[in-house]
Amino acid sequence: MGKRLEGKVALITGASSGIGHASALLFASEGARLVVGARRAAELEQLVKDIRAAGGDAVALAGDVRSEAYARELVALAVSRYGRLDVAFNNAGTLGEGGASTGVSEAGWTDTLAINLTGAFLGAKHQIAQMLKNGGGSVIFTSTFVGYTAAFAGVAAYAASKSGLVGLTQALATEYGAQGVRVNAILPGAVDTAMYREMNDTPEAQSFLAGLHALKRVGTPQELARSVLYLASDDASFVTGTASLVDGGVSISRG
Repeated sequence: MGKRLEGKVALITGASSGIGHASALLFASEGARLVVGARRAAELEQLVKDIRAAGGDAVALAGDVRSEAYARELVALAVSRYGRLDVAFNNAGTLGEGGASTGVSEAGWTDTLAINLTGAFLGAKHQIAQMLKNGGGSVIFTSTFVGYTAAFAGVAAYAASKSGLVGLTQALATEYGAQGVRVNAILPGAVDTAMYREMNDTPEAQSFLAGLHALKRVGTPQELARSVLYLASDDASFVTGTASLVDGGVSISRG
């Protein structure tokens, strides 16, 4: 059986940890050549070393997804290094300022949307422009079930920004589908990442959240990466505009 991303060039943001990191390793093992981005340069360079040590090919560029110049530079690096861009996984995100919504600062609200929603849009803007030159591609966003099928107190900015990605997914899928660009979003449940542990920083909180899921556990970054791989690959050639729940059943579980 051939590798599912053989011959493809993929770009992943938020690749220094969590779902993005796991996806980068999996994509490389499936034959993709990679451009990986995040704010933390040292972690990115270690990821590149690990990919190359396993026989893959990757290059890193550290930066801030709030910058349109960075979005442009990531795509330009893919083209200069590998000649094209076929897959983009816009995964970078933040939990943002939390707490009672009446106390959330304007700056905190704005920054959360800038990273989670505007940053994803700026990335897709330049990624799709390049994919159109190649005859198509696959763009994937990391949204969440929070604010889509369920809600929690104290995360208004996070929920609003991530929910906005679902609308963005549908709009871009409609706009560019006829030109061969597929656009989808994954909606994870709780996943054992640094952001999850930041939000649930006690054993009691983690046990409570795990119990909300039908599977009675949280997911792993590697499990989410396999769903991203599906959407990136030609196996999902007739899939676009979806808000794909990869949530361990948290959206349907009631205890």
